[in-house]
Amino acid sequence: MNKSTIAIINLSTSEIHVDSVPDELTRAYLGGRGMNMAYLRHYLRAHGDPRDIDAFDPRNPLIIGAGLLTGTIAPNAARFNVSARSPESGILGDSNCGGFFAAAMRKAGFDRLVILGRAQEPSYLLLEDGKISILPADRLWGTRIIEAQDQLKAKHGVGTVSAVIGPSGENLVRMAAIMTGKKNAAGRGGMGAVMGSKNLKAIVARGGEAIEVSQKDTLRTLRVNQQDDLKKSRIVQVLGKVGTPLLYEVSNRLGAIRTRNSQDNFFEDTLNAEEIEKFSDKMMACTSCVVHCRHRNTLGGEGPEYSTIGLLGANVGIAPTEQVIILNNLVNDLGLDASSTGTIIAWAMELYQRGLINDSMTGSPLRWGDYETVHALIEDIAYRRGFGDTLAESSQAMRFFPPEARDYLIAVKNLPQSDPHDVRYFKGFALGIAVASRGADHLRNRPTLEVFKLPDEARAKIYGRANDPDPTGYKDKGLIIAWGDDIFAVGDCLGLCRFITRGFNSPHLLGYEEFCELISAATGFEYTPETLRAVGRRTLDTERLINADFGLSRADDTLPKRYFDEPMPARKTQGHQIDRAQFQNMLDEYYMERGWDKNGHLPADRIAEINSVLSEIK
Repeated sequence: MNKSTIAIINLSTSEIHVDSVPDELTRAYLGGRGMNMAYLRHYLRAHGDPRDIDAFDPRNPLIIGAGLLTGTIAPNAARFNVSARSPESGILGDSNCGGFFAAAMRKAGFDRLVILGRAQEPSYLLLEDGKISILPADRLWGTRIIEAQDQLKAKHGVGTVSAVIGPSGENLVRMAAIMTGKKNAAGRGGMGAVMGSKNLKAIVARGGEAIEVSQKDTLRTLRVNQQDDLKKSRIVQVLGKVGTPLLYEVSNRLGAIRTRNSQDNFFEDTLNAEEIEKFSDKMMACTSCVVHCRHRNTLGGEGPEYSTIGLLGANVGIAPTEQVIILNNLVNDLGLDASSTGTIIAWAMELYQRGLINDSMTGSPLRWGDYETVHALIEDIAYRRGFGDTLAESSQAMRFFPPEARDYLIAVKNLPQSDPHDVRYFKGFALGIAVASRGADHLRNRPTLEVFKLPDEARAKIYGRANDPDPTGYKDKGLIIAWGDDIFAVGDCLGLCRFITRGFNSPHLLGYEEFCELISAATGFEYTPETLRAVGRRTLDTERLINADFGLSRADDTLPKRYFDEPMPARKTQGHQIDRAQFQNMLDEYYMERGWDKNGHLPADRIAEINSVLSEIK
């Protein structure tokens, strides 16, 4: 396999430098999320104190990196990460995305882009046959997501795949996404706004050859065998039929759906999977996908996912199925992160309900379940009109509200919670969103296996030692979350989907052993499960150092006030909340499992190891 190729693009000067990534760096971080973290730390520290680089500063690097296996025939190897200082949270910004763009980027000759500076005029990048061009985007500026991609495909021909921003990214909405296709979103943390701040509308990839691998026949055999095993999985079969909406009914019946900004914990059955299915005419897939989890809906878009159903449905009090699907299509076409958008609108609705804001600020009443108002607010957020201009600041809108407004924001580290699950019942879920490096997020370490009531022997085999099976208790949650941290980080470094990764929705699927086989066949690099898990650990350590540079500490690994102070109101979860002292005990255990001290600081030798590896970056 050829060396990993990186392009450093300075939009201010139009300089483009293409280089190979040193093998030592590749072996240490693989690619995807891990490699992005290495380059992000390097470039943020290149000018001194990273806190001096605002998210919209031209010096803020926008890094787009494919996984090590992305674009090969490895199962579900489609994903890439987008990283920068987040304009939403002000700290580490990192988002993961699927679809077809990353494979096209690699086939066009580039594994990773580091984009610096700011173009004088609206521009886009064309990646084609190992070359990069900076082209004018004046006619594209102002277009929505689908239109922009259609124009680019019409101009550059069949085989063109693009990652674009919509009006929200152009208008520096702090929760703007980078989109590819109708719904594949690098949504978390406002990466679309960083792209917009650089006057960059799109990145277009086309042409090129199949990605070279070390052992083609071996990789083909592994793909066939692993695909066959994955297709036998019950969770893969169900996801391929109804997608992630299947999770709504389960959580809702339990009483764990964030409803009306987490004041309630259950909602209507109109958002169950069978109701969503009535609006679906096909299931869609990403590059080399086994699962096919994504709906093409009959209203002109794709989705919705479980998160969107919950956060643009239950969380804002909207029950009609068709209305929620329309809102899903709208946020995607405007280039907004559905999770943050639904959370921030619900936050504003509760502030209005409590009299903390009124019509003089909002312009009109904010009432739960008011579809027309929510639809209009989403448009206004994207175009920064009226009260939408305030909400476009996401969690940063705090400065416009009374101080007590923070008590009602469902966010961690200033990132609105990404999924609609109320974590007060399952304590591991609560710890997971509290310590997640980019803020309240369910894709960094989600401990779903706790729900399955696995036998003690099975749990001990997965996590390395015996552990408490009670998901509502506080014991051993540090062990479980640290385990999830590492394996999911490795998956992100490889560019693999969560839905085939062991531990996310199943105790089976692909784990370190299978990952090692794929890496060997694709690259010739040899790993053991232990050395591969060390890549995940190193990625988490690097993220911790990046956040420490922004001034974060143990105090930031916490939860929304409501989760500590208010018991869940109904159904099986009634009465559950997070005990503050027990939470601190979980945090102690988590830090111990990660090998950090009680303040969450890395040991000196681990910092030295990372600094040594990063010194390879030119």
